[in-house]
Amino acid sequence: MAAWQRKPAGRLLVAANVVDRLISLVLIICDHCTFLLNGTPKLEALEKQSTLRQFVSSPLYLGAAIAMFLSGIGMSAAAPQIVLFLVRELNAPIAAAGLFYLTNLAAPIAGYAIGSFSDRTGDRLGLFRICALLGSIGWAGIALSISSWMPFVINAAVLAFSGAAASQLFAAINDDIQARETVASDDIVSIVRMALTAGWVVGPVVGTWITAQFGIRAMLWFTALCFLLQIAPLGTLATPSLEKGFGTTARPLRQRNLKEMLPLLGFTGLFVLVYAGESIKYGFLLLYMDEGLGLDAATRGAVIGIQPLVELLIMPFAVLLARKIGMLWLMCGAAILGVLANICFAAWSSAMGMFAGQILMGGVWGVFAALGIIAAQRLLPTAVATASAIFMSSTALSSALGGAAGGLGVAQFGLPHVFLLPAAFSAVAVIGLACMARSMKFS
Repeated sequence: MAAWQRKPAGRLLVAANVVDRLISLVLIICDHCTFLLNGTPKLEALEKQSTLRQFVSSPLYLGAAIAMFLSGIGMSAAAPQIVLFLVRELNAPIAAAGLFYLTNLAAPIAGYAIGSFSDRTGDRLGLFRICALLGSIGWAGIALSISSWMPFVINAAVLAFSGAAASQLFAAINDDIQARETVASDDIVSIVRMALTAGWVVGPVVGTWITAQFGIRAMLWFTALCFLLQIAPLGTLATPSLEKGFGTTARPLRQRNLKEMLPLLGFTGLFVLVYAGESIKYGFLLLYMDEGLGLDAATRGAVIGIQPLVELLIMPFAVLLARKIGMLWLMCGAAILGVLANICFAAWSSAMGMFAGQILMGGVWGVFAALGIIAAQRLLPTAVATASAIFMSSTALSSALGGAAGGLGVAQFGLPHVFLLPAAFSAVAVIGLACMARSMKFS
């Protein structure tokens, strides 16, 4: 038991060290790579090297990164164990507990409502604080639940709105970038998004340790605390002013029609197809590695853990590559990696096949995590909060799609051939993203 207890602490220390060094060195690495690839003039390189200083000196950018890190820790600590909580603590049937994630379908509706209201009022940070507070209240309510129906209701009615907190922060960052006319805007957004990903690396380790030491309810209280602490890094900071006549978001927004939103909705739909594979993977990959391949627990943990680390390593370079080949073309390439990753899961029945698939998936999410929110905001530049909310809440739709497809697919095709379904989904996304890349171009 003592050896098992040392592993999470060691992994946590390694993850924290990796994240700290990545945040410190990412822009310097990008500068050198840009010089090597493009022969970037020294003056431009020197200007870009000040981006990290600008990021650290901005209360909004630095506070948003810390808030997203806390959000990632809290969510990833609770997400893998909520079904276990329903079954063990509240005695819910396994079949009923599996339906919990369907309540996430309320998140896109809540996200759109919050985003639209934010675009009308411009109060990004005020809404962020309200959403974060609702998240804290919601997870505290789940921790106090005494009946199995309570988490379902709380997740649909309260936590659906908490998911909009992140989208409000990214909208506020976009407003501030426009106001400052910041050159390295993509770098700043990417760093904040990296902080969220870093939280998802650390969170499962912390959540597992808290559950082992103090129980699942204590872990849920920890998640509630993380949501509440999101508010602290931004203090009483006001929403960036939009009264300086820049850009399209400075004027009152007109009523948006469906035609105006079609590119964003199309892009989000393609993202849903790619992301649906994650639900299938996390639902059945561990089971397949255990029962189908007979891999030991340490190997299974290493397979699952390698993806977010690869993702973190790739994210700094995603923005650089997007400037070279185009944002949508790069995401099209990432979707191709998703096809190959799921083929590895389905056809390469060994530990090496599982590692190869996860490394490829790290490439997929290293690109989409860094560029997805940026692309969404540029597809609806007159309503960045709405765009952010629609894109970031779409993971609920992909979870529902992946859960339904995985349940039906495993009954029809069995393991590991069920992974051919997400490969097909990603193939459709490749075609869609290629069509979008040919028809439009981002500045």
